[in-house]
Amino acid sequence: MDYKIESNMQFPLVSYDLLPNETVRIQSGAMVYHTGDTELKGRLNANGGSGIGKLIRAAGRSMVSGESVFITEVTAGSQGGELALAPNVPGTIQALEVTADKNYYLNDSAFLAMDGTVQYSMERQSLGRAFFGGQGGLFVMKTSGEGTLLVAAFGSIKEIDLQDAHDFTIDNAHVVAWETSLNYDIHLEGGGVIGSIGTGEGVVNTFNGTGKILIQSLNIENFANVLKPFMPQPSSN
Repeated sequence: MDYKIESNMQFPLVSYDLLPNETVRIQSGAMVYHTGDTELKGRLNANGGSGIGKLIRAAGRSMVSGESVFITEVTAGSQGGELALAPNVPGTIQALEVTADKNYYLNDSAFLAMDGTVQYSMERQSLGRAFFGGQGGLFVMKTSGEGTLLVAAFGSIKEIDLQDAHDFTIDNAHVVAWETSLNYDIHLEGGGVIGSIGTGEGVVNTFNGTGKILIQSLNIENFANVLKPFMPQPSSN
């Protein structure tokens, strides 16, 4: 599939040149423009099943993971077409090649688009991870299939290549994606609630093993807290 990440822009978008009847699946609401008889269809974001059962599964996943109930399927017409999309936060877009031997976990809001046979499913975390996960919630997203996956980050992206790493710890809100070859553990920094409050770090991911991690330079939760004093407050009347 022919695509281009428009890197000459302060906040990039992605443009696709779609072949006749070619399909790409994108984050709901990410479309900027399209041409010709390109068709957009909203699909329930759940694997397998049909009808009300599939709707309930998609809604349940949305409640616990923060992802959309729907995913948008874009299909070009008989003459092909153009498509542009952008993430819902200012930052960076990066392509990851998914193969039978290389898959990824994604944190919330990282998914932007996927082509080929790439899919993702929601993988349940342990009870401790589910309780403490500020991002990821009860599930993290796990890819499968083959093709190109586009991820979006808040701010800039840095790649970290770990080789037989032991206890490499990253603030969870800065983690975008990581290879499934890595072992990970989501927990509170400082050994517990009191220690976490003392360090100010909160929830972290600790990685072990060999593989690649993508992190983002900005923390959307901290950014929201900076803006909070300037937001209109509800009237007490």
